[in-house]
Amino acid sequence: MNEEFVILVNEQDEPIGLMEKMEAHQKAVLHRAFSVFVFNEQNELMLQQRAADKYHSPLLWTNTCCSHQRDGETNIQAGLRRLEEEMGFTCNLEEVFSFIYKAPFDNGLTEHELDHVMIGYYNQAPKINTIEVASFKWMPLEAVKNDLLVHPELYTEWFKIIFKEFYSHIDKVNLKN
Repeated sequence: MNEEFVILVNEQDEPIGLMEKMEAHQKAVLHRAFSVFVFNEQNELMLQQRAADKYHSPLLWTNTCCSHQRDGETNIQAGLRRLEEEMGFTCNLEEVFSFIYKAPFDNGLTEHELDHVMIGYYNQAPKINTIEVASFKWMPLEAVKNDLLVHPELYTEWFKIIFKEFYSHIDKVNLKN
């Protein structure tokens, strides 16, 4: 398997180097990442359930897709690449905000990311890559928000943070389309 590198950044999102992905997660070093939220014409969000073999957060529900930018890749290019790799489709993406979060996991790894959040629209079923994704479902934002309150253990840490901190922002952006 080829080594994957992440882009190390400062709090202003300025690149300061590259580091192997697992090392960055072991050392909790701040690096660039992205999260894609895809909605359909009923304003439902496409959620993915992470594959059972993921190195952290296996089988938890999360946004449509997420990953790390590659060196020289724009946020939108990275989002489109990973959307195709994980969910089997692409759509127009718009970057709407970014934020920094830090989330330690039981396996000793820590996500410390400057996460760029993008939104897109798509109305068909994805063709999921079962190596990356166990399942998918469409849910209205209000239903997701309520389920996060009742069953937070079913969702990834970054997804819970996005909803807690930025729900109103995502909802406003989503409703304008």
